[in-house]
Amino acid sequence: QPLHTLRAAEKELLPGFHPFEWQPALKNVSASCGVGIINGLSGCSSSVDDSPADTITRRFRYDVALVSALKDLEEDIVEGLRDSGMEDSACTSGFNVMIKECCDGMGDVSEKHGGGPAVPEKAVRFSFTIMSVSILAGDGEGEVAVFTEPKPNSELSCKPLCLTFVDESDHETLTAVLGPIVAERKAMKESRLILSIGGLPRSFRFHFRGTGYDEKMVREMEGLEASGSTYVCTLCDSSRAEASRNMVLHSITRSHDENLERYEIWRTNPFSESAEELRDRVKGVSAKPFMETQPTLDALHCDIGNATEFYKIFQDEIGEVFQKANPSREERRSWRAALDKQLRKKMKLKPVMRMNGNYARRLMTLEAVEAVCELVPSEERREALRELMRLYLQMKPVWRSTCPAKECPDQLCRYSFNSQHFADLLSSTFKYRYNGKITNYLHKTLAHVPEIIERDGSIGAWASEGNESANKLFRRFRKMNARQSKAYELEDV
Repeated sequence: QPLHTLRAAEKELLPGFHPFEWQPALKNVSASCGVGIINGLSGCSSSVDDSPADTITRRFRYDVALVSALKDLEEDIVEGLRDSGMEDSACTSGFNVMIKECCDGMGDVSEKHGGGPAVPEKAVRFSFTIMSVSILAGDGEGEVAVFTEPKPNSELSCKPLCLTFVDESDHETLTAVLGPIVAERKAMKESRLILSIGGLPRSFRFHFRGTGYDEKMVREMEGLEASGSTYVCTLCDSSRAEASRNMVLHSITRSHDENLERYEIWRTNPFSESAEELRDRVKGVSAKPFMETQPTLDALHCDIGNATEFYKIFQDEIGEVFQKANPSREERRSWRAALDKQLRKKMKLKPVMRMNGNYARRLMTLEAVEAVCELVPSEERREALRELMRLYLQMKPVWRSTCPAKECPDQLCRYSFNSQHFADLLSSTFKYRYNGKITNYLHKTLAHVPEIIERDGSIGAWASEGNESANKLFRRFRKMNARQSKAYELEDV
């Protein structure tokens, strides 16, 4: 096709093509709707002496991107209306749109074949997924879903909003870059979007749920201490020692508003307490919460965190740590080598530097346990390991599947029982590992899963995988761009 037709097609697909309006108009956001890719810091008031940081970030305006995503779904929405027997003309208002937000930092995205200095470039990608579009039925029956995203964790449904070259640990820069997004999102919550779908203007309200963050990002956004903190959980106030004593019975108490209140207490110290008392009062909230996240559990990192934990248990069992007091580093190293060798031989699993999703999936299987059991001397420890893994595999589908009530109803029903049993095993047979300590994700897996499922209906669907797999695409495009930039021409020749 000639270039101009491709260009035209591309224009329709990129945000900034479709006209729309907001009622009432968005506060602090310009009214123009033909907005394409903008400088990511626009909307952030900069001081005079700021260096021109206009190259580090590019984004779409949030409302414009949402309009584009809705127009992509136009046919699905119209079809959904037809299927649910709501004929076109009747429903022009009352649409509710559920948005999942993901944000993730990625390490090392520097050019692989540049002539320049090796800069430790890091990037942060913020994206959203339209999870469902529903409409209030006229006869007072509540909401009817006209569209539900079938693959909420695919990179295809995960629309990028903002690409930024910053380190996710650099809190100041990150907040400066995401600030405008937060402001726009806040403005959109109080307004309705009027957009033509199926030839009729319809009004949409948006509900945002930031669930696609890993624990590090959640703690950063919500002002909590980093993940090594004694306050082990981003959902409840439990301390690590408490969580290892009582593994199962906790309920979700933290929320964005409460974190803001606690930060105020931390800032003002109204009761003139010592630092320790104050910290205990605010339960580890010691920075200003910056962006509202939905307290949930990130299924992908939960998998990885628990697999890391099992990997360590396997090492300890090979070395029979339950009999010895603190073994030396050399001993530990030899157990690890034995474990890696065995896994490579039996499972074809190459040792990895940092646990990743694929390794975790292969490690958390009964055959991996069988391979490990060949190295474990006593039969009763072997049986305990098998039982631990059996219970884990019963629990896992509940927080991995997109719709647990449909896909694994039995495991869902048995979850609390299984997690209780699992916790009993850890605190008896494996108590050498859980004496006063427990890992963050293990605590969440045991204590919070049923409650989140009851509230949201799913954990897996709200995870960050879509964004994670789109990171791969980002890397790929980044390499392609490297070839076209002028700086590398000589070296390429």
